[in-house]
Amino acid sequence: MKRLGCIIAPFTALLLIVAVFFPAMLFGTASIDEDSEFIIPSGASLTSVANMLEDQGHISSADGFLLRAKLLGGNEPIQAGEFLLTPEMDQAAILAAFQRGQVIRRFVTIPEGMPSILVYERLMAQEMLSGEIEVPPEGSILPDTYDFERGESRQALLGRMQSAMAAYLEEAWEVRGSDIAVDNARDALILASVVEKETSVPSERRMVAGLYSNRLKVGMRLQADPTIIYPITQGKPLGRRIRQSEIAAVNDYNTYSMGGLPKGPITNPGRESIAAVLNPAETSALFMVADGTDGHAFADTAAEHQANVERWYAIRRERGEM
Repeated sequence: MKRLGCIIAPFTALLLIVAVFFPAMLFGTASIDEDSEFIIPSGASLTSVANMLEDQGHISSADGFLLRAKLLGGNEPIQAGEFLLTPEMDQAAILAAFQRGQVIRRFVTIPEGMPSILVYERLMAQEMLSGEIEVPPEGSILPDTYDFERGESRQALLGRMQSAMAAYLEEAWEVRGSDIAVDNARDALILASVVEKETSVPSERRMVAGLYSNRLKVGMRLQADPTIIYPITQGKPLGRRIRQSEIAAVNDYNTYSMGGLPKGPITNPGRESIAAVLNPAETSALFMVADGTDGHAFADTAAEHQANVERWYAIRRERGEM
């Protein structure tokens, strides 16, 4: 045994010397001509991955790659996923990426005010995701940009979106103003969804929230056009002007024909709209109408509002819209 040890020790030392000073001789080389996507299936062994790398021309020798991994690669297992191989990567960098799980992250953006039916369609259209989902409850998703990896389930990604909304709503509720018009976080979410749909001007959000808060406090109907549209389209664009019959329609959303809030959110509001409802502008405004600049003219009295309406009609006539 001592004699065998005397033979093995110098051989091992020689291997290490060659590995340090002449790695290509022992391990082969990496040869990645351009950025390439490489997929490690779930449950794949290091041997099968090395063979795939050689077959695809990314390394010169699978045996050399495996030898290097055993001698110098540490004990961390490789992880499944989709990886980006680049020309500057040598075999050490390739193995390290596999061991650290440095998978390619892709992104999907949910804009503020995107209704759940369109979120559903966007996720279903992502071919890199897997599995089926149902249309999520309105208002349950926090608009943001989310990353995902190839093969991730749509349900898992949707779950992260919904967890983000729950966490933000809880956080925002804790720092709410003292004189707001809603009694709970759910109602805040509903009102925020109305604010989100009523204005596309970020600087107006707190003012619109203040106006609707005033109406709720004095018992006025919100009379928000988006609440008429939602039962008709589930949040998708109406594509035409609202009809008088739709304004008069009685349902659980139409705030022209009912007092208080709709029965649920009419879209997925963003952080700023939620924050606006929980800390609205201090205003006595009760009325608003479009002002021709994508924003609104606000008024405290019906007479002021009527003057603003007449100016809006004049603008529309100049544009040939009436």
